[in-house]
Amino acid sequence: MPPAVPIATYRLQLNAAFRFEDAAAVVPYLKSLGISHVYVSPFMKARQGSSHGYDVVDHTTFNPELGGDIGFERFSAALKANDLGLILDFVPNHMGVHGADNAWWLDVLEWGPKSPFASSFDIDWDMLPHRTKPRLLLPILGASYGEALNRGEIELCFDPQAGSFYARYYENRLPIAPERYGDLLRMIVAHAEENTSDTGRGLLSLAAAFGGKKHPERRQVQLLKQQLAEIPGAAKLIARGLEAFRATAGMPQVLALHHVLERQHYRLSHWRLASSEINFRRFFDINGLAGLRVEDRPTFNRVHTLVRRLIAEDKIQGLRIDHIDGLLDPTQYLQRIRRLIADAQAPRPRPFYLVVEKIVGHHETLQPFAAADGTTGYEWLNTITQTLVEPHGLKALDDIWRQASNSAPAFAPVLAAAKRRVLETMLASEFTVLTRLLARIAAGHYTTRDYSEDSLRQALTLYVIHFPVYRTYITAKGPSAADRALIRATIRKAQADWFNADAGVFDFLHDALTLDLLQPGRAPHSRSRVRRFAFKMQQFTPPLIAKALEDTAFYRYPRLLALNEVGGDPAASSLPILDFHHRLIARSQQWPHGMTATATHDTKRGEDARMRIIALAELSGEWTAAVGRWKLFNARFVTDVGPHRSPSIVDEYMLYQALVGAMPLEGPDQDFVARFQAYAQKAVREAKLQTSWLNPNADYERGLKTFIDNILDPRRAAEYLDSFMAFLKRVALIGALNSLSQLTLKATLPGVPDFYQGAEFWDLSLVDPDNRRPVDFGSRRAAFAAPPADLAAATRNWSSGQIKLLWTRHLLTLRQQYPDLFARGEYIPHSVDGPGAEHVVAFTRRFRKQALTIMALRFFSPLTQGGTRWLEPGTLNATVTIDPIGRVGVSQLIRHVPATIMTSEALRQIVRPGRMASLI
Repeated sequence: MPPAVPIATYRLQLNAAFRFEDAAAVVPYLKSLGISHVYVSPFMKARQGSSHGYDVVDHTTFNPELGGDIGFERFSAALKANDLGLILDFVPNHMGVHGADNAWWLDVLEWGPKSPFASSFDIDWDMLPHRTKPRLLLPILGASYGEALNRGEIELCFDPQAGSFYARYYENRLPIAPERYGDLLRMIVAHAEENTSDTGRGLLSLAAAFGGKKHPERRQVQLLKQQLAEIPGAAKLIARGLEAFRATAGMPQVLALHHVLERQHYRLSHWRLASSEINFRRFFDINGLAGLRVEDRPTFNRVHTLVRRLIAEDKIQGLRIDHIDGLLDPTQYLQRIRRLIADAQAPRPRPFYLVVEKIVGHHETLQPFAAADGTTGYEWLNTITQTLVEPHGLKALDDIWRQASNSAPAFAPVLAAAKRRVLETMLASEFTVLTRLLARIAAGHYTTRDYSEDSLRQALTLYVIHFPVYRTYITAKGPSAADRALIRATIRKAQADWFNADAGVFDFLHDALTLDLLQPGRAPHSRSRVRRFAFKMQQFTPPLIAKALEDTAFYRYPRLLALNEVGGDPAASSLPILDFHHRLIARSQQWPHGMTATATHDTKRGEDARMRIIALAELSGEWTAAVGRWKLFNARFVTDVGPHRSPSIVDEYMLYQALVGAMPLEGPDQDFVARFQAYAQKAVREAKLQTSWLNPNADYERGLKTFIDNILDPRRAAEYLDSFMAFLKRVALIGALNSLSQLTLKATLPGVPDFYQGAEFWDLSLVDPDNRRPVDFGSRRAAFAAPPADLAAATRNWSSGQIKLLWTRHLLTLRQQYPDLFARGEYIPHSVDGPGAEHVVAFTRRFRKQALTIMALRFFSPLTQGGTRWLEPGTLNATVTIDPIGRVGVSQLIRHVPATIMTSEALRQIVRPGRMASLI
């Protein structure tokens, strides 16, 4: 039976190219590696062809593209046979919509607000301007509505088996409202000139039945559709009659189709209109992912039907809750999940592992989600990175960034500008909804009605620009002390930027956000509107900061790309070792079982690419000189795009860093060039400066692609590539040592180490979708099954990645041998003294009589002759003080890898003169 707290998790990305059967095949290898729990991407039915599974269209069934029920049962059996647990990445926040495969969404399109699934989606039915009835905006058209209509891209159709009408726009199925069937059938019969035929009379009779009620009952409509499907000759007659709506036939037909579409529960529009008028909550700015209201109890129950069954059958032992900050009330949701788990397991409760995907800001304290075991670990990824980056060189990199950007190295203005861009474009519609709701609250009482919508919008804009984290967690009971303090501090910062009259608007905003407007004795305001505003605001700030920070500012501020990571701060400094220890002591006491990740499907680059890039801080002077030379070498490949250049100076600097992280040591091949060009296009579109996803600049992107083609071509850029590859070899060696230290820390710190698929070899991948490429598990199994090489031999061929695989297996073997120590043990930091002390991170994990002392090195340039030789620990004269054993010389303990793990007994033997113990 798998342990209650995972020893280590391994993430697998499922899709049509890697199905349940493929996952089952690698289970024995993962067991041998030392993994206790396989952690898989969503496996509920998703949009056809989905590469990731997050666009779920049916939470109640397995994805048939993964192998369906049978495939899952075989995968589950393989896990049971190897005594491994299963953790599911579960998506409660949104569903894939549009297309023709989400039954809930199609029902909402057909029945509007009266659909039993209307309450499952977060739709503001009354928001659309110029409305004649509540409607849902569908931004699915590739051109304007008029163009799509005139070109005949929207077609009225009939499904003869179901007896139902629908409009079709490419792969999108758009049901026709049942109350419109009567008029539709009459027009069809008239156009087909079949009024007197038996079939025509039958259809007209049904038309009268359909049109008999303005709001027909579902059961009645189902019966009438069945009758429609059974009328002899109906399909052929209707096919002829539908020519009356065939837009390619002429203007009368276009108008006829338009009039039908205008009487539906939805309004078709160009996809660009979503940024200003969409009236359903999306996942971030993705039109094809609609937000779910899992706070609605029937929706919660439906969404978790399959999960509940799998828990009851003991086929999953953990959940990773995707995007917890997108939910209206995360605390309530997690409490419901724990109750669901308990009910499903009754009467024999079992341990169940529950973590949340929560981005903890750089200076944020994790909220007390009492029902969760912790987060998926982005904050520890950044903690490790900041601890390993060399501080003096990082400061030197500020100078080259200042030159490249022609601005001060401050990050706050970059983030503020990015937030403004997102507010004005991607999330303008959602922000308008919030502003209008706040204005309606203000208008509800004479004491606040003079706050105009424009003033409120400006005040709210300043507030969200200064809001520093992903969200608050206010419930109906009001804010916690921490959330109240955060709101108050943000209001003060917003007020400092306010130059308009009537600063009292911020008092009103504060009281609305904190629910203080509803306190007894206050001027009465609509309780439902105030609560809706405060709660919806909490759902708005996560996508705002995610799109502005991770998907905009990160790509505008390449000071050191390794710091531009999910949950990170691009302007961060190196983390002092005392701060590192304080964070880990707190974690061991508060969140000892959360995940520790160094790579995920959402990270901006592979874990070892990041470790290469932080090595630039150790070679900052040479890096500065090298970039200067490379810019001269490659100046002839830069193209003029109007008054600008492609790539821009900032983008060129970003490209060199990204190449340092991702370039194979063998040099670029055509596959790498194509991958890197795809990355570069994504990076510059995300930056939204020279080009963007909404408005691509083809000339700039063409110049960028050509630049990359040229600089990665040995025939055209030989001098540059020779210089780059010589520098890269040194950076890669230091990066490899950084990676082994990172791996050691991940596996030994408080928390559960999470391994991303394939990362047991060097992981130099770029941002998604590059990091979701198929993994060659065959080569990994073969390497693992081969006679074990010793570490000394592996260091001589370190570039192959064999040394990382060996060290991973070694660390996981230790976790298997000492499960209680790593799951429940104390974290005891050690002081390091003497020359080279800054190179050493040292601590002990202790549980009862068990103790392991861990040391990991950092800042490797002096220990490798500037990256020209493998580790030479003998140059270290630092000592570590370990109570009650005494002082131990670091150089005595470090051999082939930049880390060591020793038992207390082994350390005592070393301290005794003339004795040397074997290192673990």
